[in-house]
Amino acid sequence: MNDIQKKIIELKEKNDVCILAHCYQTHDILEIADYVGDSFGLAQKAAKAPNKTIIMCGVRFMAETVKILSPEKKVLIPREEAGCPMAEQLDPEMLSQLKEKYPEHKVVAYINTTAALKTLCDVCVTSSSAVKIIKKLDAQKILFIPDCNLGDYVKKQVPEKEIKLVSGGCPTHAKLTADDVKKAKAKHPKALFLVHPECQPEVVAMADFVGSTTEIMDFAAKSDNEEFIIGTENSIVQHLGIDHPEKLFFPLSKDCVCHNMKVTTIADVLHTIEGKDGFEINIDEDERIKAKHCIDEMLRLGNG
Repeated sequence: MNDIQKKIIELKEKNDVCILAHCYQTHDILEIADYVGDSFGLAQKAAKAPNKTIIMCGVRFMAETVKILSPEKKVLIPREEAGCPMAEQLDPEMLSQLKEKYPEHKVVAYINTTAALKTLCDVCVTSSSAVKIIKKLDAQKILFIPDCNLGDYVKKQVPEKEIKLVSGGCPTHAKLTADDVKKAKAKHPKALFLVHPECQPEVVAMADFVGSTTEIMDFAAKSDNEEFIIGTENSIVQHLGIDHPEKLFFPLSKDCVCHNMKVTTIADVLHTIEGKDGFEINIDEDERIKAKHCIDEMLRLGNG
């Protein structure tokens, strides 16, 4: 470990701080985190952690989810500008208009949405729980926001429901193309292609495995195959390569990089834990309670 990492570990114990790191963070941040994973799983870990202060190394909607589940804790994000283009594509006014246009539809929100949007939704889903929850949801007509690519994947898995999609999604995953897949498979014919459902439908259709970030990592870890093409943010290629050096991991595209995730550095984490920098997440209590409703519904339907 370097000196900055050692200082962070010393301070987090001294100052009663829990550090969360999304899988798309750089490896030096993962090494000093108390928990590493997908966004909602991290929020659940934070809610159970005894610490009074939480630092979320990720993007803003993730920190908001932590605050929704842990209102009594101080929640910090190292860089205020670490946003999520997908989470911010719709605002409450736009969603209200969509609800008026489709009054018979229940609104299903991908977890990658702002707290304000969640207040207007019936249930939340993650990429790994979406199919299960929508199958169990007591509604035939569904308005799925904001990712039309994940929505298309769910729609194909649940053809018995009428699912209305809106135009939106992750620009990092959406830039991956079928041509990228063909080139990668031609270059690495022995590799299995693992993809996130936020990718375009034609890319997902070419996959050997489709899953969330942690599901992709688990699949690669447990598979007997020795080569993999990774169809998600390129930090996963690095993490898998470090954790499993006996295997080969290739990025689907060198351009699959989330700049919002990369804006946070290990130095930013240090400055936040020192109290020199960082941004505190605060949510109005009425908004928090309304936003939590759709998360509670996700847990109710997902745990059955």
